[in-house]
Amino acid sequence: MKLRLPFCVFLPWIGLAALSSAEGILTPAASNFNKESGYLTFYLDNDVFGGQDKDYTNGFRVSWISDDRKESELGLIQRGLRILSGDSESFDFMQKITGFDDPSKVRYNYGFSLTQLMYTPQDYEPFYQPEDQRRYAGWLGLGMSLHVKDDSVINSIELTIGTTGPNSYAEHTQDFIHDLKGSPTFNGWDNQIPNEITGDLSFVQKRRSDFLTRGEGAITMDGLTQWGLRLGTFRTEAQLGGFFRVGYNLPSDFSDPRLSDTAYSHRYFGQDEDYTSKWSIYSLFGTMAHAVAFDATLDGPMFHSFETGNTREPFVGEVFTGIGVRYKSVEFSYVHTWRTQEYREQVSDSNFGSLAMRVRF
Repeated sequence: MKLRLPFCVFLPWIGLAALSSAEGILTPAASNFNKESGYLTFYLDNDVFGGQDKDYTNGFRVSWISDDRKESELGLIQRGLRILSGDSESFDFMQKITGFDDPSKVRYNYGFSLTQLMYTPQDYEPFYQPEDQRRYAGWLGLGMSLHVKDDSVINSIELTIGTTGPNSYAEHTQDFIHDLKGSPTFNGWDNQIPNEITGDLSFVQKRRSDFLTRGEGAITMDGLTQWGLRLGTFRTEAQLGGFFRVGYNLPSDFSDPRLSDTAYSHRYFGQDEDYTSKWSIYSLFGTMAHAVAFDATLDGPMFHSFETGNTREPFVGEVFTGIGVRYKSVEFSYVHTWRTQEYREQVSDSNFGSLAMRVRF
């Protein structure tokens, strides 16, 4: 237990240290880095909000994103990601599919993230893997991202290097949290999917909805549509969906309301607009569809012969709704998600809650 406590307690700070180190190494403007710029966002998913403790049971992510930067301020990794960004330096087919109307209005942000995901069966007592239940699995990943945007579109590309298995520390994190809550310990973690280094590349485009504009006055509404692709040895999928917000003094930023492949907070499409008041309160609603071609937690690691006992469902749907509150530069939100079955043996749909805290510097 003494070895578990430090990692679990300081995971957010380990993440911040990793992001800070990556920023210093990967960006040429590190010496001019202004720590009072950009956004820092914490995400926490947990199914306890849905009254259960199984399947996708916990997720944690900390992400930092810069303010608007010039091309010369991008690091080596981010410059490499530009070939998929839709800007003037990207592949021709990406410019045609995801390009911008006026390249002179394009703005750049770069970001870093640390993410941990955890999956468990429903029965916690057996020391073996329960049959026809979700395989024990954990994943930990460090992401490096580039965000390119104009006044109506943002393209986000993230390269994530991670690991499955015991090296993800998912077991230790769950044991620590359950000890704090006084909850039973899951005994079958020795049966989790094995260690394997993973590499994933994600692309997500968000587009301001033409029929949901921010408007004028205290009560306003806005909306985003999005689509994306993820290719990798942890997960390969396509996604399509969107969400809208309605509320009082909507924040001049838009944030991924839940933990996702490219979950960050942004200024509203690169504009210089600032908060119009100290307070904001809003509600949101969204939906998302996934076409899943590979999932290491269900199919087993790509380079290991490992049977999970699960049969992945190729199509998964989600609906979510929530509320957010902002005071000055700090914002909190809670979103609840209802997700269809992810594998054939799953006896019912799942649901979980997502807490997020965003701080603008």
